[in-house]
Amino acid sequence: MKAIIQRVKHASVTVNQTIISEIKEGLLIFLGIAQDDTEADVLWLSRKIANLRIFNDENDVMNFSLKTTDGEAIIVSQFTLLASTKKGNRPSYINAAKPEISIPLYQKFIRTFETELGKKVGTGKFGADMKISLLNDGPVTLIINSKIKE
Repeated sequence: MKAIIQRVKHASVTVNQTIISEIKEGLLIFLGIAQDDTEADVLWLSRKIANLRIFNDENDVMNFSLKTTDGEAIIVSQFTLLASTKKGNRPSYINAAKPEISIPLYQKFIRTFETELGKKVGTGKFGADMKISLLNDGPVTLIINSKIKE
């Protein structure tokens, strides 16, 4: 499971010209689910992201997590994070999980993350053509891979 985490001042997800999720300060999380991902990846990654100390304290030092700042989050499924560009110029998505695997894990990730935060989060719409709008804060952008715990 791979995630791109962006600290944002605000973000929104639009589908068919309708905003389906919108947040103020918090995290925009793009989540890629691989064929071999399991609930163990969901648990590790959701805890890791919820507790990442990437928000500034009163001294402008990154000491606070999303949990401690009471920030908001949007989680967007993005199979293209699993792209392989090793051969040729057309990315291969062979490592991305099929919907019968990825949809339940995506939903589990959302529920687990909400439990970690103690509140609801925004989401994208699985498989939809989404338009993402954001104002990156910092910029602070991290990539985390649950397989290598990094």
